[in-house]
Amino acid sequence: MRTTRVLAACGAALMMIGGAASLAVAGSGPEADLAYHGAASLAAGRVDVRFTPRNHGASAVPDASVRLLWSEPLADRQTLPDGCARSEERAVLCRVGALAAKGVGKPVRLRVQLREAPSQVLLEIDAVADGGQGSGSGASEPQRVLVLDTGDEYYF
Repeated sequence: MRTTRVLAACGAALMMIGGAASLAVAGSGPEADLAYHGAASLAAGRVDVRFTPRNHGASAVPDASVRLLWSEPLADRQTLPDGCARSEERAVLCRVGALAAKGVGKPVRLRVQLREAPSQVLLEIDAVADGGQGSGSGASEPQRVLVLDTGDEYYF
């Protein structure tokens, strides 16, 4: 049930990721300029991720979501925060909600357990535009961060 609600929210989301990503909100009017800044760490197969959504643009975004994709499969059982749901073997969707023009959203924190304990994992953060899929618009590439199993934070 919770997964269905999150996927429905993600289906309505429209956003772009990256420091200079722009998004037309309603036709050809002012644009939103969304960015996600945070950090990730890996220790013994556990990945901790935190990020804060920001809208640097002139238009508000009514609802935004993000897909977090790991290069390694996730363990079968996960405890995720409200607003986040597992969507694939290696992916989690998180709703970040509405973002006012020139506004900052609520920080998102989550921990996932990987199936194995690799020495590194690639985390990809991508836009969600429809039905829980990546934006596919070609307007911006997913944001990527390589996280080594050191317990150190790697920033994006």
